[in-house]
Amino acid sequence: MNDDLLNQYLLGTIPASEEWVSKLELYAKEHHVPIMDPVSMHFLQQLIRIHEPAHILEIGTAIGYSALRMLQANPNAFITTIERDAERFNYALDEIKSQDKLERINVVYGDALEVAEKITGQSSFDLMFIDAAKGQYKRLFELYSPSIQKGGLIISDNVLFKGYVANPSDDNPRSTKIANKIKNYNNWLINNENFHTTIVPIGDGIAISIKR
Repeated sequence: MNDDLLNQYLLGTIPASEEWVSKLELYAKEHHVPIMDPVSMHFLQQLIRIHEPAHILEIGTAIGYSALRMLQANPNAFITTIERDAERFNYALDEIKSQDKLERINVVYGDALEVAEKITGQSSFDLMFIDAAKGQYKRLFELYSPSIQKGGLIISDNVLFKGYVANPSDDNPRSTKIANKIKNYNNWLINNENFHTTIVPIGDGIAISIKR
């Protein structure tokens, strides 16, 4: 089946979004901010409804979209989210304030590679969502996975990277280079004996890792 037709069908199965969700999606599109696509986000929300994580860690806040949507799926969760870009950090903070969710979402300003000791020293987590610099996925996983509870989930987004992971292209060397790094990450992840991992071909590819 044509992937575009399939995606259009799946989009049609998603309930209508609230106004604030549509606003954030439009802002992201207009300002070229990478956020999770609606089909993938709907899938992530369903995982959260099933797993009911009490403490969630997100690496890559961007404009606060994913953090707010994850909280939407489990309003009783507490989310710690990390963002290194000052403009996006401030936008996310304002958006979370406007939703009156600061008691549930703690936005940390800094590079996730540099603040790991501070974050992992404060709490353990039931779910981690990685949506940051693709070339750093393995290092981020290694830094933060010890703080994930046994049976907890680590969700990695964009692990098929526009299809280049499976089908490299000489016409786009930059994307192919990033895809090669992600492919290495995927191979390492699948063979990591501390986790059960499966890759789901939805959106831009989602890896689900369950801590043994």
